[in-house]
Amino acid sequence: MALSSLLFYNPKPLLPLNSPRIPKTTFPKLRIKAHLYRSKDYRLSWVEELEKLNGHLAKENSYLEDDVFFQSLIDRRAVDNMRMLIVDAVQCAQAGHPGMPLGMAEVGYHLYRHVMRYNPKNPKWFNRDRFVLSAGHGCLLQYVCMHLAGFESIQLEDLKRLCKLGSRTPGHPENVLTPGVEVTTGPLGQGVANAVGLALAEAHLAARFNKPDAMVVDHRTYCIMGDGCAMEGISNEAASLAGHWKLNKLTLIYDDNHNTIDGDTMLSLSEDIVARFEALGWNTITVENVHEDSRSFREAIRAAHNETNRPTFIKVKSLIGRLSAKEGTSRAHHGTFKGDDVKRMREKVKWVDREAFHIIPMVYREMEKQAEHGEILEKRWNSTLRDYQAKYPEEAKEFKVLLGGGLPAGWENALPKWSTSDPVDATRGYSEKCLNELAKMLPGLIGGSADLANSNKVHLKGHGDFRPPVSATGRNVRYGVREHAMAGISNGIALHGSGLIPFAATFLTFSDYMKNSMRLSALSHAGVVYILTHDSIGLGEDGPTHQPIEQLVGLRAIPRLLVFRPADGNETSGAYKIAIAKRDVPSVIALSRQKVTANLDGTSVSDVEKGGYIISDNSGNDLPEIILIGTGSELCLCEASAKVLRGERRRVRVVSLVCWRLFDCQTEEYKESVLPPTVTKRVSVEAGSPVGWREYVGQGGVVHGVEDFGASGAYLDTFKKFGFTEDKVTKIARSLLDC
Repeated sequence: MALSSLLFYNPKPLLPLNSPRIPKTTFPKLRIKAHLYRSKDYRLSWVEELEKLNGHLAKENSYLEDDVFFQSLIDRRAVDNMRMLIVDAVQCAQAGHPGMPLGMAEVGYHLYRHVMRYNPKNPKWFNRDRFVLSAGHGCLLQYVCMHLAGFESIQLEDLKRLCKLGSRTPGHPENVLTPGVEVTTGPLGQGVANAVGLALAEAHLAARFNKPDAMVVDHRTYCIMGDGCAMEGISNEAASLAGHWKLNKLTLIYDDNHNTIDGDTMLSLSEDIVARFEALGWNTITVENVHEDSRSFREAIRAAHNETNRPTFIKVKSLIGRLSAKEGTSRAHHGTFKGDDVKRMREKVKWVDREAFHIIPMVYREMEKQAEHGEILEKRWNSTLRDYQAKYPEEAKEFKVLLGGGLPAGWENALPKWSTSDPVDATRGYSEKCLNELAKMLPGLIGGSADLANSNKVHLKGHGDFRPPVSATGRNVRYGVREHAMAGISNGIALHGSGLIPFAATFLTFSDYMKNSMRLSALSHAGVVYILTHDSIGLGEDGPTHQPIEQLVGLRAIPRLLVFRPADGNETSGAYKIAIAKRDVPSVIALSRQKVTANLDGTSVSDVEKGGYIISDNSGNDLPEIILIGTGSELCLCEASAKVLRGERRRVRVVSLVCWRLFDCQTEEYKESVLPPTVTKRVSVEAGSPVGWREYVGQGGVVHGVEDFGASGAYLDTFKKFGFTEDKVTKIARSLLDC
């Protein structure tokens, strides 16, 4: 585009065009460009800029350097405009976190203007670069960049509605509200793990599908983290794995502004973060002053792109709250600005006469250049994909299944079914069979455990380990003892948009380590499958440190999260069927270590989708006298007790409540058909916390649970100690029936 088209004003020259300070050799280029920079929308210190230019050209004597210099002026003014938008948005909302956006404006601008490949007209273009804002409180930086870049999800009115109810610019970025936001962040450090997951997905798919003459998977992941992210343990766990996996297309940008909410980071942090990342196997670069030397940041990015064997960590020294009276202090983290401070900031960047939310037209045009470049790249990628389909039809077929969501037709038929005559197993054993059968049908199934693959029984046989660069095609991910990072990375994999279906496994009690990431799975609609074994005091000898009590009720309380506790093989298959099919929500499948008593005659793969259903009832056309409700391995106890009571001519119904949330979503008519309101004699049996069960047994029922921590001992002895036996359940039922 000609520079003359950028002249939106007709200003009077501040200097004659024959000024002796302008080198004659550059006069033709300067003639147009000088008009631009004398415009009232640019810095008025033109004399100073020309003096800098003279020295610059005398030293370099290069037209190319001349163009670079002028581009730097454009970039600087665009950053000024961004900062004023940030101030205006916070003042309008009377809320928000302006400190980080003001301090990292140069970084955000350069990423969206000069570095990242994306198409705002198609935010879900597969081969786009991914951006993660781990320091999610700085979301205004991303919102401003997205608006200027042309994302339809962020209009100028959206910037004016920052933090307002129902807006697309919430106080922390949410992927489900704002197309163009890749992941939901806010709890510090989570985004770092998400970024590792996104980079893992790219590395895995590139290894599986790229050919020397057809690169269908080739994109990068960029993540901005802050001092708080560096302090959170999840970032270290995830960075350790990224270094181990040599994810060279991952670039982590550290906003080193030396402030957290409480004050200077020296209050609680004195380690060398760069040295830490070097020790973790990262390429490390430091940008000393991004405000005065943005070119050094561009050079750092270039070096990251040239790195072929390591992820890159770029430490950017910045001033939080740049330009404001709060600059460089923790007071800049959040909150609005005083009127006189806003006035001074406007004066500093020659913005005095501008209305709020003013945007220089040329800034839009500058950002559009990158967007237009992304649109061209997407067209080229589509052409590459067509060629790929012609040359490699089998690989292309599988790749298209993934891009379509990862679920080929008839995939659910792979799930095994069991009869009462089949050998019994622990539900973790049934799970192993389900996973391995699904892996044959689902090309996107990928995951692992936190150093418990054998105990959790989640190894995908014949599918290798993910160990780049040696074997990035493997689908078994070895997370080591890093539960929290495992869950955060799984969120990144799920939200990569490539049809990969991640699973993450550990003991149920250790879900506490990764609870925040699991919550974010639900908030961001990430379809992670959490396989949590050793689900009760039934695990036995490891004792109360490993025996979960309160974990199930805590997980059930998370909105949208589906928590399944299957009783046998068929319910385990049913749980997987729902967990895989519902890709917009995460699922927990809680599984036993010990063998269940039987594959029950009344359990069903299909009925699991109802959350709760009748597995046996001898009442005929009458209502039952009592209802026994169970989950997991304890459902067998309910069925065994029912047989005893039926022998005493009692009408007994047994109900499996395998997933509370799905049952709660059924119609009132269906729920009452399973748990008739007039049948008040009910007993729930679950070897965990009794909290929450009262809703299902009513005030007249009995909740049989575990009120204290478990105990170390053989699982049958432990069950007996806490009353989880057929005799105890029968005794409780009789006491109700005799009332």
